[in-house]
Amino acid sequence: VQLQASGGGLVQPGGSLRLSCSASGWRLGYYAVGWFRQAPGKEREGVACIPATDGNTYYKDSLKDRFAISRDNPKNTVYLQMNSLKPEDTAVYYCATNLLTKCGRSLPVSMPYGGNGTLVTVSS
Repeated sequence: VQLQASGGGLVQPGGSLRLSCSASGWRLGYYAVGWFRQAPGKEREGVACIPATDGNTYYKDSLKDRFAISRDNPKNTVYLQMNSLKPEDTAVYYCATNLLTKCGRSLPVSMPYGGNGTLVTVSS
């Protein structure tokens, strides 16, 4: 079970990026998916999590006004739309799943099944 995050890059402060999380060979739509990030010198943290169908969607409190998680099951992809980006959003972003239908009782700090991340750099 492996997920692939993509869509990172260099963006100026105030800009936007949309990250994609995809899976090959299995249906991502059956499971909850989370986005996580790790900035240089810092621990990995939860960014957002979306359930398979019903259940709660969670965001890191400080990001919920700027970030949005969504899923397109026919495309087998989960997205993270990031707006009004700030230099402190610079990090490697990862997606992962717990192979359950829901995220849990709160934003998870990690999920066991992920893959390589994508680097987001916010700088002028």
